[in-house]
Amino acid sequence: MSLAIRIRKLGKRYRLGANPSGREYQTLRDLLTQPWRWFRREPATYIWALREIDLDVEAGQVLGLIGPNGAGKSTLLKILSRVTYPTTGRAELYGRVGSLLEVGTGFHPELTGRENIYLNGAILGMTKAEIDRKFDEIVAFAGVEAFIDTPVKFYSSGMYLRLAFAVAAHLEPEILLVDEVLAVGDAEFQRKSLGKMEEVAHSGRTVVFVSHNMSAILSLTQRAVVLRKGRIVFDGPTPEAVDFYLSSGMRRTGERIWQPEEIPASAYPFQPIALRIRDARGRVTDAIAAQDPITLEWEYALHEPIRGLRVGIYLLTMRGEYVFTSFDTDDLEAYQRWRTRPAGHYISRVRIPGHFLNTGRYVLSVNASTYGYRTYFHEENVLAFLVDPTGAVGSQWPERRLGVVRPLLDWEIERVDERVPEAPS
Repeated sequence: MSLAIRIRKLGKRYRLGANPSGREYQTLRDLLTQPWRWFRREPATYIWALREIDLDVEAGQVLGLIGPNGAGKSTLLKILSRVTYPTTGRAELYGRVGSLLEVGTGFHPELTGRENIYLNGAILGMTKAEIDRKFDEIVAFAGVEAFIDTPVKFYSSGMYLRLAFAVAAHLEPEILLVDEVLAVGDAEFQRKSLGKMEEVAHSGRTVVFVSHNMSAILSLTQRAVVLRKGRIVFDGPTPEAVDFYLSSGMRRTGERIWQPEEIPASAYPFQPIALRIRDARGRVTDAIAAQDPITLEWEYALHEPIRGLRVGIYLLTMRGEYVFTSFDTDDLEAYQRWRTRPAGHYISRVRIPGHFLNTGRYVLSVNASTYGYRTYFHEENVLAFLVDPTGAVGSQWPERRLGVVRPLLDWEIERVDERVPEAPS
């Protein structure tokens, strides 16, 4: 297989701070009264967004880039798109490159939608005939027929995104770079975009796809690279990469305690204290037998009363698939009782019954918010725990049970008659 992307020893360094001279900004009065400050230089602080990246991507391969925020994923795509240049190393791309790094990348606000389609096509190296052939399909996909001759500066962010994605996906560059744009827009557009991405992925074009949506990564890519602190820490088949990313660094003690410096000021007056997983005996643990109930408790404090507060959890598989969402005021009676939650120290508990979850590892995320008004605290991938096969439903058979849940349902076997009916002729 021929290579589409070849990266060797790639690194990108940024200087922290906005003043490249290293001198303090100062007023004229400061210079006249304290002239020595002009000669004082502050020591520069640098950070490596990428370091020693070696990567080969074969032509026609769909590669996923995953990792926490600040891992260097977007920086790598910006270098491949020639938005910025590397500090060390080199990246070689063989073919026309199309990129969608943010809403409306490459669009000129004063030009109409029609003009921007032809401009982007020309930048990608497409001929006018090629753009003409795809034009109607692009406009129909974006759903902006009525506004196609309106300057894009008057578009809403959703319209901007729809047209930008349509151009990047339909003008058929040999290499397509996509950075987390599918998380924007309404649910219908996200489904439509994922469908188009699947079509692109199976068309033989090379795609590098960055996303925090593990379901999208699993469905669209065959290979994934995990970045952490600017370095590649895993490169392999997508399912293995997703499992590595979601499990690495995850707390496995069954308890997460938040330190004061970890809580953003925007959370006030809500203060998370601890999240715990308890087994049937009340012990804090990260491994639960499939037959036993699981108790999740979230301890927190309110420094002021909050009206309409709901505190809850998201349960996910290790591949990022949502199992369920639950809040402590989902019940109407609890909602009415705690319509205004006074200041104080609280623990919200929820019990997951035994014989409910299938065996495997799961992840907990947390949320404290007032619906439609404000999110006080949200953190993903807070705790991981294991449901082991002890006493699992159907464990007398060695086969792997499919599905997220493994319930013990109330079956009834009735013998209708002792006589065996005749076989059909």
